[in-house]
Amino acid sequence: MPRFWVSYRNFVMKNLLVGIETSDDAAVYKIDDRLSMIQTVDFFTPIVDDPFTFGQIAAANAISDVFAMGGEPRVALNIVCFPNCLDPSILGDIMAGGASKVKKQAPCWLADTPYRTTTPSTGLCVSGFVETDKILRNYGQSPETS
Repeated sequence: MPRFWVSYRNFVMKNLLVGIETSDDAAVYKIDDRLSMIQTVDFFTPIVDDPFTFGQIAAANAISDVFAMGGEPRVALNIVCFPNCLDPSILGDIMAGGASKVKKQAPCWLADTPYRTTTPSTGLCVSGFVETDKILRNYGQSPETS
């Protein structure tokens, strides 16, 4: 674990079932004995040239983290950084690509105001729910449980 996360351990709550310690796809917070909330943020710079495809990839990547933990996505908040020097239609294409994936997988999509930066980047903060006894983790899995 990186040194800067050592102080993080002081903030761990008893209902935090999955945190940074295991390098899982998302964090999981226990709401009650039956239900837990999954929370993830994925955010990166373009990995393809087409803005629409980039938006799709960023959205699918973030949403898939909730599925990887065994949950169902419910809310996706778009996060986007965009430079003033680029054509605003590129931003529209990025957002449209992301929206095309979100509307298939999450009932609610919230768009945030773009932050002005020198490099375009986008992603999502996705919240979902999972039955507490059905959480999938990176550790402790066997062929029978995965």
